[in-house]
Amino acid sequence: MTANRLIYLPLGGAGEIGMNAYVYGYGPKGRERLILVDLGVSFPDMDSSPGVDLILPDLKWLVDRADRLEAIFITHAHEDHIGALAHLWPRLKKPVYARKFTATIGRLKFEEAGLSPNTIQIVASRPHTVEAGPFRVQFVPVSHSIPESAALVIDTPAGRIVHSGDFKLDANPIVGEGWSDERFAAIAAETPVKALMCDSTNVFSLHAGRSESTLKVPLAEMIRGAGGMVVATTFASNVARLKTLAEAGRAADRTVCLLGRAMKKMVTAAQESGVLTDFPPTIPPEMASDVPRKNLMLIVTGSQGERRAASAQLSRGKYLGLEMKQGDTFLFSSKTIPGNEREVGKIMNAFSAMGVDVVDDSNGKYHVSGHANRPDLEHVHRLLLPDMVIPMHGEHRHLREHVRIAHEAGIAAAIAVNGTMLDITGDVPVVAEMIEAGRTYLDGTALVGAMDGVIRDRIRMALNGHVMVTVILDEGDSPLGEAWVEIMGLSATGRGNRSLSETLEGDLTEFLEAANKKLLGDDDKLDEALRRIVRQVTVEEIGKKPEVTVVVSRLMAE
Repeated sequence: MTANRLIYLPLGGAGEIGMNAYVYGYGPKGRERLILVDLGVSFPDMDSSPGVDLILPDLKWLVDRADRLEAIFITHAHEDHIGALAHLWPRLKKPVYARKFTATIGRLKFEEAGLSPNTIQIVASRPHTVEAGPFRVQFVPVSHSIPESAALVIDTPAGRIVHSGDFKLDANPIVGEGWSDERFAAIAAETPVKALMCDSTNVFSLHAGRSESTLKVPLAEMIRGAGGMVVATTFASNVARLKTLAEAGRAADRTVCLLGRAMKKMVTAAQESGVLTDFPPTIPPEMASDVPRKNLMLIVTGSQGERRAASAQLSRGKYLGLEMKQGDTFLFSSKTIPGNEREVGKIMNAFSAMGVDVVDDSNGKYHVSGHANRPDLEHVHRLLLPDMVIPMHGEHRHLREHVRIAHEAGIAAAIAVNGTMLDITGDVPVVAEMIEAGRTYLDGTALVGAMDGVIRDRIRMALNGHVMVTVILDEGDSPLGEAWVEIMGLSATGRGNRSLSETLEGDLTEFLEAANKKLLGDDDKLDEALRRIVRQVTVEEIGKKPEVTVVVSRLMAE
């Protein structure tokens, strides 16, 4: 008889923040039945992924084993947990389970992608149980910065797993369910917890987390004391913050207007799913210009500097007939995600140049995190008393620190970055296998593999420029006329202020006229020789080694 094993394999979200995708498996080695928890995205930058729209996990390992995949479970509706679902589901084609608000967002994404929204099934919270092969899964309400977030209790024949999802210890999160110690103590009392897969985002924050409700008074005071128009930005998915901001605006006798498609979509989804019942009244953008500035408050998208979002558009001038002016106030009720500092800084400086007062969260008064800090994580360890802790949702340094504090408490723990398959059948986690866990790029409407070379070539062209060489040969493999060169992304002139194109054309033509028939008749060798000349000349003339495209046209005898 073949022994069964319980495995855990992160394909995204471990060793990074974003692009969450976690596989669990149970069964004989190599024949485990599988489930997938979350399928999210991360966001590109111009340095490493120019022109890319989204970065998604590489699911090749899972696609190759799709016949063993039972189901997909989505913990909450943040893009780094659900954003890849509509793009990658056609490769998996398995049932998707989520709570109502998350399912509402997921169904909208499926409709936009031309997929059936009924694929996503709405699930009630614990004690309701979804059976998926050898797994029995319950959704456990947790507080986070988006409504109806959930941890998962995953029961297997080898023991109980708690997958924390993203969470914080907030008993009064304004919108949605609060954190409950009793809820999690009951989970541990019911069945011993074998493994806790735990959010590690704020493991370096040494103070206990603050409640969303603590922002109500300082935000109201700040908005009441502001002159001119007030504009606030936060994460569009933070429905509780949107409500707090809108209520503060109304309390300061301001008419409130929401700007940004994502923000309107989140509020509508929260209302339709029943988690938001008393959002203050708002006006459409076309009516906002008729409201006196001192009585107007805009709540806008773009807290992370997104170029096409409302914040960035306002920083560049008018947006939907509205513009910032001297004496106005712009509030960032958000934390800048590492990597977005440059774009956020551009917006802040643009507003400053307009005479707008910019308020950020540097003093901690106007934003609280949606993730558990170190004391909160330690509290959850004590509540659940797991046999082992496997940190997730964090960069390597976060995972390593989380393992350290687990070990200090006498709990077995292990670092498992993307591609690390752990066997957690026994008392301690053991690395069973390492698999390739890469990335997939959404480039326009196409899904491009990281190893396909598309992005690599784009980076090379951006760094080194591009030269296209066109050569025409007659039926006897003799050159017709001179070589023709087009350059892009390169200086037009080289040494001595000579035209780079003309220099290249002269050297290429001279080579063609001297080349023998055998070389001119071999496309591969001719291509290689012309590329070498272009690169040698451009290095000598301007110190660059460009990407080169060679087009050889041969005239055929009639």
